[in-house]
Amino acid sequence: MTVFHFLNCAVLTFGPHVVYYSATPLSEYDTIGTSVKAAVVYLGAALVKLVCLATFLKVPDANDSFDPYQELMKILIGFIDVAGLYFALTQLTHRNISQNHKFQAVGLGWAFADSVLHRLAPLWIGARGLEFTWEYIFQGLEANANLVMTLSLAALGSLMWLRKNKPRTLIPIIYACALLLATMPSITSYLRRSLEWQTPKVVGFELFSSLVMAFISWQLFSACQRPM
Repeated sequence: MTVFHFLNCAVLTFGPHVVYYSATPLSEYDTIGTSVKAAVVYLGAALVKLVCLATFLKVPDANDSFDPYQELMKILIGFIDVAGLYFALTQLTHRNISQNHKFQAVGLGWAFADSVLHRLAPLWIGARGLEFTWEYIFQGLEANANLVMTLSLAALGSLMWLRKNKPRTLIPIIYACALLLATMPSITSYLRRSLEWQTPKVVGFELFSSLVMAFISWQLFSACQRPM
């Protein structure tokens, strides 16, 4: 039963990444190399973030309330991810793939590396326990929301940094949506620690927000693709 629970949670956490790659043109254009490069960039950005967090932030206690200063520092440090995405989208050498496939491959590799780094070890240790718990089901759902948000942020990043000709009226909206996605971890932290939302409610918010942001990003990307 414990192995079955672990396998279910693992499929829920990592399966959507595989399904997305297989069910989209990414597999036809063999973009796995781009995704691997993006994953390596993510690991480098995560290492820099870890050093910054250890240097500038105190270790939070379980009973600590929401600290605006701490969260502001987390937001600023979180922009290392944005810098990493910028590097992955603009500086890495890619095969001859379109902008549409490039941002998807980068976002997919980025999200998969995030899930492996933050969720694989807790899943391996905890989901094989003797008692059933919903914690790892919610963790898998969070990974799905993170995949959608990362793809949305990569799409917006490709519009900001790769798309030269885009409607001027959409530029503030693109940047505002990218800023909102970049600060989402602090928003969820505020919901957990200040408003004391329970995990199911927070995960529901993350899933809903990811779908809304994906729809907005898709509309913006489509609008920028039209001839001006």
